[in-house]
Amino acid sequence: MDGGNLIDGTGRADRADRAKDTDGTGGIDGIGDTRRALGAFLRARRGRVTPEQVGLPGGRRRRVRGLRREELAQLAGISVDYYVRLEQGRATQPSPEVLGALAGALGLDAAERRHLDTLTAGRYGPAPRTRVSPLLRRVLDSVAPLPAFVTNHRTDVVAWNEPGAELIGGLGGPGRSERNQARYLFLDPVSSRAVFPDWEDRAVEAVGQLRVATGRCPEDRELASLLAELSAHSSEFRRIWATGEVVMCTAGRKRLRHPRAGLLTLDYETLHIPAAPGETGLVLHVFGAGEDGRAGAAGS
Repeated sequence: MDGGNLIDGTGRADRADRAKDTDGTGGIDGIGDTRRALGAFLRARRGRVTPEQVGLPGGRRRRVRGLRREELAQLAGISVDYYVRLEQGRATQPSPEVLGALAGALGLDAAERRHLDTLTAGRYGPAPRTRVSPLLRRVLDSVAPLPAFVTNHRTDVVAWNEPGAELIGGLGGPGRSERNQARYLFLDPVSSRAVFPDWEDRAVEAVGQLRVATGRCPEDRELASLLAELSAHSSEFRRIWATGEVVMCTAGRKRLRHPRAGLLTLDYETLHIPAAPGETGLVLHVFGAGEDGRAGAAGS
């Protein structure tokens, strides 16, 4: 396996050809419209809750996946008509009490509830720009020999240190123009599955982060184009997107296959860098060996 292809994804079809799409959305509901995005998110989460989970009778003859609209409305203590208007994007400013009741009925976690709040906040304006400050670049250099890199809300890798370039695969090489993690995962599946043994976890993580970004930056055309491209050319992306996953970068442990060191198990921490006015917040990812002091290398 050529480590230089991990992000660049050479050998794939031309991106311009992949991005062709008749309606500009790739079939994803709610891009650029937080009202539609709210309805899509509620439908997806409603489909993941079974009647039995909330103490309602199930049965084999149900024609919907998950809860019916009237069931969720009943659990949340709101009228069916009002809930239908929420899903259809016709009710645009639900109260905090209504949002809290829906979040409780759907069993949303903290990240999902925050996303729900974001979708109803009415955020509009130009897409934020990405800027890596000189201080952040010095921070990257200072944490070496720990691998580290920085991503923006679109999962673009925008800065890295030398060990980080080796970890992800040739990021600093000449001619590298494609450094988007989501494109790599979904549009270069052969290479990405070889690098990430837990590919499904990494894919869900990427989709969940992109969903959060759509709520925060509804008018970001580059983000909309990325989502349309992924939806048009990856059934796996469409499958995961339909679940309504929401993921916030935190900390944990990941397995990946390094081109020279073989299979590694590394702890990681993500540090969120607040956004300046007109800019997007960035995420610093730092990797290291486990608490036992070993990187957990295994045979490749």
